[in-house]
Amino acid sequence: MRSNAKLPGRKALASTGLIFLVVLIILQFLRPEIRRKPITGDIPVPDNVKQIFRRACYDCHSNETKLGWADQIVPVYWQVARHVNTGRAHLNFSEWDKLTPAEQKQKLWESVNHVLLGAMPRADYSFVHPAARLFPADIAVLKDYLAGLVDNHPSDTAKINAEERQYQEWLHNDPDRGIPVALNGISYDPDYKNWQVLSTSDRFESATMRVIFGNDIAIEAVKNNNTRPWPEGSRIAKALWTQIIDSAGNARTGAFVQVDFMIKNSQKYASTGGWGFARFKTLKKTPYGNTVLFATECINCHRPMKNQDYVFTIPFKN
Repeated sequence: MRSNAKLPGRKALASTGLIFLVVLIILQFLRPEIRRKPITGDIPVPDNVKQIFRRACYDCHSNETKLGWADQIVPVYWQVARHVNTGRAHLNFSEWDKLTPAEQKQKLWESVNHVLLGAMPRADYSFVHPAARLFPADIAVLKDYLAGLVDNHPSDTAKINAEERQYQEWLHNDPDRGIPVALNGISYDPDYKNWQVLSTSDRFESATMRVIFGNDIAIEAVKNNNTRPWPEGSRIAKALWTQIIDSAGNARTGAFVQVDFMIKNSQKYASTGGWGFARFKTLKKTPYGNTVLFATECINCHRPMKNQDYVFTIPFKN
């Protein structure tokens, strides 16, 4: 009797297993596309750098994606497809020719910085693709290569003065231009110059100098050590200038490049980590971005700092 009582349970288990197998087979046909795209201009780097890129980066950040047998199985395929499509959209070494020289340096610096911060390669990707892991020797090669791309800007006072005159002429001819507004609705705030300085920094790969400002809410948060997370209403502005090295080796600011804003509003900007991003370029304060999705590019750069509420700045403290 006891043996017969187990039979219905075994049948139910077998039926459940069969249903699971059928569902798994059906799911194999639900596959997001990983497009086969041409190589329009592969990144021109030395062989030792290229080998690192190919091993650790190319499967997600190029048009030369190679899927292993395990990558082909759903649901693993879904995750891999998401990594590839997202990775290509942010950085594609096979379409390097579509970037300006300045953008190429920016992307290289961002890539190495993400590696140093442990954000790349992604942990969930390298777990099943151990060959993608980077070691200290690999990182040293990348840092040395990037350092070799640095060009010190010579003093060019005439150029700076010409840009300033051009800007003043532009203001004179267009007095009713209004306040520039980014595509996500964030307006340029000229008052940032009156905010308190949070920190300063420079970027060696682009030879720029930066001053980071904070509004009253941000400054109070720093004083109270209340920046994880930053309070609602915090505003951070980062102004950039070219770095000029004079004949004595002293560094000073040159031409104005841009000003970036971060505005904390967890509900309004939930899709970008609770921060609203905006960038206004050159002295004309031209809003950056062709679509509102430009903010996705910003938060992707800041993701390694998630544990610090997506803010790179380490504020000065009295």
